[in-house]
Order: sequence, then C-alpha cells, then structure tokens
Amino acid sequence: MPTDLLYRDDAYLRETEARIVAADETGFILDRTLFYAQGGGQPGDRGRLVREDGSEVAILDTVYGPDKTTILHRVAAGGPVPSPGESVRLMLDWPLRYARMRVHTALHLLSVALPYPVTGGSIGDGEGRLDFDIPDSGLDKDAVTTRLREMIGQDAAVSVCWISDEELAANPGLVKTMSVKPPMGSGRVRLVAIEGLDLQPCGGTHVGRTGEIGVATVTAIEKKGKQNRRVRVSLA
Repeated sequence: MPTDLLYRDDAYLRETEARIVAADETGFILDRTLFYAQGGGQPGDRGRLVREDGSEVAILDTVYGPDKTTILHRVAAGGPVPSPGESVRLMLDWPLRYARMRVHTALHLLSVALPYPVTGGSIGDGEGRLDFDIPDSGLDKDAVTTRLREMIGQDAAVSVCWISDEELAANPGLVKTMSVKPPMGSGRVRLVAIEGLDLQPCGGTHVGRTGEIGVATVTAIEKKGKQNRRVRVSLA
C-alpha cells in the first residue's frame, strides 16, 4: 500500500496522526506522512515520532522504500520496534523544512532568471545551486541577483496543480531538467506554479508566496565543463 504523501497538498503541515504499517530497528513505514523523502536534490525531512506510550523516536532521515511507493522513516538502530497498527504522531522539524522550502522556491525562480536546460541541482538549509547547460560564458552574478530579487519582491502566489501523463507528454517544454525527469506512469503529474512567472513539474516542497524566500544572493557562478555552469544561491 503506497504511503499517503500529505506534504504534496500542504507543505505547511507540521504534525499528523498516522499508523505503523511496517517497522524494524532501522526505520518505520507509515500509512501517511508529512515528511518529504529524499529526491530531486532535496534532502529527506527530519523530526520526531511520538508513540502511544508517550515515548519519542527521532527520525534521522526520510527516504523512499525499495518499491518507490512507500516512505521509510529512518531511526537510530537498536531502539524499540513498534508493532504494525500502532497509532503514532509525526512531528516535523519545521525550521529545517521551512529553510529548504525557501531555497527550493528560490531555485525555481533562478531557472526563470536563467532560461537554460537544468542539468543538476542541490537544496540545502540556507543555500542551493542549479547547474545549467549554457553555451556561452559571461554570466554576471549581480545581474542574476537583481533579477532574482525582482521576482521575489513580486510576492507571487505559489500553488500546486495536477495534469495527466498525456498532457505532460504533449507539453515537453514544461520540463526544465535534463538529468531528472518527472515521475510518470501513475496517470498524473504534479506541477508547481508561481503566478505569472513559472510552471514546471516538481514533487518538492515550496513556500506559499515568493516573498517568503527573503533576500537571495547569487554567490558564485562556476564553470563545470565546456557548457556547464553551476550557479550558487544563498538566502539571508
């Protein structure tokens, strides 16, 4: 049974009730979760799981299970193992998640400021980067920073919608990433829309308005190959 991914519809959800589906000493699978599982350059969430007896278990990382439909909440080995069916409460490390939401949304805007194919990326807690396939050098950090801040200052709404696999196939221009393709096969694909600025497939977590990103600065533009440029962004 696939894990119900609550963060896809509400990235601001910080706590939720859930039930244990399977568990061993290294991790737990639940029927539902608000924890983002590592993928697309975004690390897995951390937080706590509160059991029926009130004891707490630290969630160290969150990853997809081998079947790619369930989410494994990894814990330190050697602790108690709950039984399937036990009710628990999940509590997200919210400051960490929110920092990553801000960075992730900033990187979407960076892909607007630099409209080139994206070859890779990484999301940190207060910084991130995208790699671009750019035929020409000479990018100016200050110019890109100015454009990025202009878009952030619009305080544009960020929302989620869904389209079918067929609709995405008919609109290949929506996909900006060369190395990571959006998951298809389930019948629908999740899109993240930044009002008036951007629309692209993405399974990650984002802030509700661009103004929440704060002050963004392009800190480095690095040459990583004949046509590959790595652009790093830091948030204040």
